[in-house]
Amino acid sequence: MGEVKFSGISWTHDSKGFFYSRYPAPKEGENVDAGTETDSNLNQQLYYHFLGTGQSEDILCWRDPENPKHFVAGGITDDGKYLVLTIGESCDPVNKLYYCDISSLHEGLEGFRNKDGLLPFVKLIDTFDAQYEAIANDGTVFTFLTNKDAPKYKVVRVDLKEPSNWIDVIPEAEKDVLESVYAVNVNKLIVSYLSDVKYVLQVRNLKTGSLLHQLPIDIGSVYGISARREDSVAFIGFTSFLTPGIVYQCNLGTETPDMKIFREISVPGFDRSEYEVNQVFVPSKDGTKIPMFIVGRKNINLDGSHPCLLYGYGGFNISLTPTFSVSRIVLTRHLGAFYCVANIRGGGEYGEEWHKAGALSKKQNCFDDFISAAEYLISAGYTRSEKLCIEGGSNGGLLIGACINQRPDLFGCALAHVGVLDMLRFHKFTIGHAWTSDYGCSDKEEEFHWLIKYSPLHNVRRPWEQHPDQPLQYPPTMLLTADHDDRVVPLHTLKYLATLQYVLCTSLEKSPQTNPIVGRIECKAGHGAGRPTQKMIEEASDRYGFMAKMLGVSWIE
Repeated sequence: MGEVKFSGISWTHDSKGFFYSRYPAPKEGENVDAGTETDSNLNQQLYYHFLGTGQSEDILCWRDPENPKHFVAGGITDDGKYLVLTIGESCDPVNKLYYCDISSLHEGLEGFRNKDGLLPFVKLIDTFDAQYEAIANDGTVFTFLTNKDAPKYKVVRVDLKEPSNWIDVIPEAEKDVLESVYAVNVNKLIVSYLSDVKYVLQVRNLKTGSLLHQLPIDIGSVYGISARREDSVAFIGFTSFLTPGIVYQCNLGTETPDMKIFREISVPGFDRSEYEVNQVFVPSKDGTKIPMFIVGRKNINLDGSHPCLLYGYGGFNISLTPTFSVSRIVLTRHLGAFYCVANIRGGGEYGEEWHKAGALSKKQNCFDDFISAAEYLISAGYTRSEKLCIEGGSNGGLLIGACINQRPDLFGCALAHVGVLDMLRFHKFTIGHAWTSDYGCSDKEEEFHWLIKYSPLHNVRRPWEQHPDQPLQYPPTMLLTADHDDRVVPLHTLKYLATLQYVLCTSLEKSPQTNPIVGRIECKAGHGAGRPTQKMIEEASDRYGFMAKMLGVSWIE
């Protein structure tokens, strides 16, 4: 299957085939090394593929040439009757929602094999004012998870026969964010909330939304729930900073839900009792309290002598919740380091308001939050500047670039993975046009002025000229990218690396910049997902080896 990108698959219940999303094939003669192209991704379409046939025979189900930047996805309902089409225009949590009753198609999907027409969709939601995710349906009565007038999300219901009459099933919570909802055991829902960046699991009544049970889980993250509506058993994936991974089997067919461990990942040599996790709330520049997790060995004296790795992201409504990392446990165990995660604004940790507080004209809040977290780690005795390494990837790579530009004095090392670093031109390459919902676009004058203030590529300055009274320079920095990254194309990293090299070094006869700034370019790899284990190990060894060398840290057995 070619040209498939930003797509899942959804099988029809007769198992004859599946729906999927794809982009048009390159024009004849355009022999591109897939993954190295930089042209914008446009005109995504929805297709149906029959098993045992060539892709050229697939049915085109939906296209919209008047809106080439839209994304499309199709999903079959649990009863197999409806195809639900969701249409997005950016990375904002908003979508249109159409449906097609495929059970009423006269000749089924086969009847469209030799037709030019698209499937007969009915438009239920035809504006981009909120997000709608189908949870369940009983005939024409549909239940949705939405943020319509509810930045922390709620569950609503509508009958397709009365599309203007929507009712709330689970109202928006005052503080906690409703993360996911799954229908199971015919008439029940498993819902997960995010409460101060920690997951809470509940069982509720599908019809009324009323709370039936709290499910017992440790402090950590629910990373997946696998459940079918007709089954009484659900499987729940769980992880935390000190839990490599557990899959719980939850039986909802009993009076009280029965949770037991179905599978558990064991890491040889890892003893969780040797470590502790603390959560602190750090005041940012404007006084907003920013949550931060701190992971380290127990009983460490906070005398400022310890290496510390501070990680952040802060964008696109994405929440950084507790997850296990072997490589970072190695840092705490064998380098005596603290590993910290700052839940800065721009993420989804407290819902859409928290996201918007770190986007567009307010993007500087992300950098202020991260800098405040770093300053806290120093003032509280966890580390000192020359022992503090910062790390982030993608939008988090932008975070690192902006922070070393703005506060080169604060950090002892920086690791920026596949970063968005040219904020004036990002929208011109592959899927960058979708990010304007978080960043803005330099083609608009007002938004250009937001971007030029912090764009890492355009704000490289010589620290020793800005502060002549201090012997300042950029911290040791590793910029990482990959030659087949078609999400954040490598030109971002390469241009920033070249600009740092010129401004700080080659444009001067004798530069005070002696700290190394290096690029690491992975070959035959992309933005990160799906990377082979060997490549992951090699990259982790390189970046944390660089960190250890730059921070002057020795290996502890």
